[in-house]
Amino acid sequence: MSTVRTVRTGRIRLPHEVSASIVAFATVFLLMSPLKMPTWAIFITWAGTFLQGGPSRSNAIAMITATTTGAGFGVVAVLLNRETGTMFGTGAFAQTLALAVVIFVVNGTLLATGRLRPFSLIPGMFFGFASVFATYFGGFGYDAGHLDAAFVSAAAMCALGPLCATLGLRLMFTPRAAEPEPEPAKQYENAEVTP
Repeated sequence: MSTVRTVRTGRIRLPHEVSASIVAFATVFLLMSPLKMPTWAIFITWAGTFLQGGPSRSNAIAMITATTTGAGFGVVAVLLNRETGTMFGTGAFAQTLALAVVIFVVNGTLLATGRLRPFSLIPGMFFGFASVFATYFGGFGYDAGHLDAAFVSAAAMCALGPLCATLGLRLMFTPRAAEPEPEPAKQYENAEVTP
């Protein structure tokens, strides 16, 4: 759809593709040094916000709660793997098996936590979990290679997703919804009704 000028407000309405692209453009600068933030986490939770039904305060709270919780589970998985990574030996297969056991335990705990209402957005927890792994093992974040920095970086970028979803819609400059006009008074006929 082309750009449409509204009559009442005189503002231009941008297509969502343009407004969302403006917000996406701005996020790229977070990748630059010294921050090196994992901006892909923004896009994951941005899309997740629309999968929830669109930007709203309750959806943002649910997404941020879930992604932060999931990021916490990611930290626990990394810490457990550090301690148990060689419990089956030092070979590649043995270390992979140890990691599989850690993932099994942490994943099961994460899914069980999702039964609690505040943490019921399980896909959001996986967004946060995966974002911590990608940030930590990918060398991203303001202090690459440090788990605490990976957690803060991933959780912060996940939290920006719902905000960016909201900004993408706000930049469309959509006019405010018109107040509904009162219904005209109904005229009743006094005619008899025959069965």
